[in-house]
Amino acid sequence: MALQHSVLSPVFTCLCSLMYIFSTGLVVVVAVLTVRHIWYSRRLSCFSKPQTRSWLLGHLGKIRNTEEGLQQMDDLVKTYKHSCFWFLGPFYHLVRLFHPDYVKPLLMVPASMTVKKGLIYNHLQPWLGDVLISNSEVWSRKRRLLTPAFHFDVLKNYITIFNSSSKIMHDKWCRLVAEGKTNLEMFDHVSLMTLDSLLKCAFSYDSNCQESPSEYVSAIVQLCDLVAQRQHNILHHWDWIYWKTQQGKLFKQTLNIVDLKSEGEHLKMYFIFGTLSVLLMSVLKDEDGRGLTDEEIQAEANTFMFAGHDTTASAICWMLYNLARHEHYQEKCRQEVMDLMEGRDGQEIKWEDLSNLPFTTMCIKESLRLHTPVQAVSRSYTQDMVLPGNRTVPAGEICLVSIYGTHHNPIVWTNPNEFDPHRFDPGNKMSQASHAFIPFSSGPRNCIGQKFAMTELQVVVALTLLRFRLTPGVNPELGSSRVRRLPQIVLRAEGGLWLQLEPLNTLRLNKQSEE
Repeated sequence: MALQHSVLSPVFTCLCSLMYIFSTGLVVVVAVLTVRHIWYSRRLSCFSKPQTRSWLLGHLGKIRNTEEGLQQMDDLVKTYKHSCFWFLGPFYHLVRLFHPDYVKPLLMVPASMTVKKGLIYNHLQPWLGDVLISNSEVWSRKRRLLTPAFHFDVLKNYITIFNSSSKIMHDKWCRLVAEGKTNLEMFDHVSLMTLDSLLKCAFSYDSNCQESPSEYVSAIVQLCDLVAQRQHNILHHWDWIYWKTQQGKLFKQTLNIVDLKSEGEHLKMYFIFGTLSVLLMSVLKDEDGRGLTDEEIQAEANTFMFAGHDTTASAICWMLYNLARHEHYQEKCRQEVMDLMEGRDGQEIKWEDLSNLPFTTMCIKESLRLHTPVQAVSRSYTQDMVLPGNRTVPAGEICLVSIYGTHHNPIVWTNPNEFDPHRFDPGNKMSQASHAFIPFSSGPRNCIGQKFAMTELQVVVALTLLRFRLTPGVNPELGSSRVRRLPQIVLRAEGGLWLQLEPLNTLRLNKQSEE
């Protein structure tokens, strides 16, 4: 008995010590989080605070990434009109902004004062490096070097690629329709088409991804999905937890596939000698004669792959969906394209054609407003930011600029949930508030690829209307043509976005239009 006591006593004492340390640590953490929450709440007290779920959880889980969540966002914008204070548990304290007068001062701040920071950018760092979250000096240098790569003279060379990639997709659609499969899910097809175009434009690499499976292409898609899933689980925001989960381990495995530096990677040669890479390495130099390093080019290339295909695919899919729902606008756009192509032997869009598609461009802009691919961008600032109404965002605070909220603000847009391309009639431009329409963000840190995206949008939409009539399809998951929006990294649809396709005989349509 004495022996047992002598053995167990130190063990018991050790356990008690560990419990005491754990309890003390827990109390300290709770105290720090409480003080931190009170401090942030006072600093942001100039902004209205919507009702919270509880004092501890705040607004955590209140607006989910679902159709209902977007409807709740609509209600939030109607109620608070321009901005509000939002906190997610004791971890994130931020300001949501959704009015042009509040958005503009933040987006137009010089890049030297701006930091991309928030709920997603850090999760992309293992994949994209520091491209999206680099400090002002590093970011500004890279931006100066990259800007010429998106000049109009460079984009002109990509028109042929957009035409050919679209034709591959349309030929595939014709084969499927011939087999009786007229009800097609758009994201599956359009995402592969935009990825195909991007690989050809950026790497001069013909992946054939629209016709045959590609491990590299599948990995890109999977990484995008994994980043979106991580964003939705707040416990996974901490690396030390995430990398121990199944999702974290899968992320690392998938990352090895897209690592362009990995030995034996078949894209290595295309990465080094691709069109855009050659331009970046041999032409673009800073004032000191330095270009981008191999590592910087790789990081930029990975960023193009992430941001360059999924966002454009979302924009194209929702544009086709909106035209499918509004037949009179679809026919007007189609007639505009047919008039443009009259007398030509082939069916290819040329660079000079893009300025001759005014109504189609109006419809594209309205679709980007109504179904914005990227819902929000986040920023923080190195100094206090003064906003209208004597409101101040303290330095270092996260600002969530809601592109969706701004585009659906009833103070800014009449009947914001209706598709009305006439909002973007050049004659109405004077009545549109500055920064009311910001699908590619704005200011120094806006989307560098917006001209690339708009060009591809115009080409793909024009050719699709020339070759197919679109009507709403049936979602097999829902058993109806009803569409439920799904805001992830880009805006998608639950169960996919389904459209009914009818191939068109262009000659027959021309005769009908003449009659």
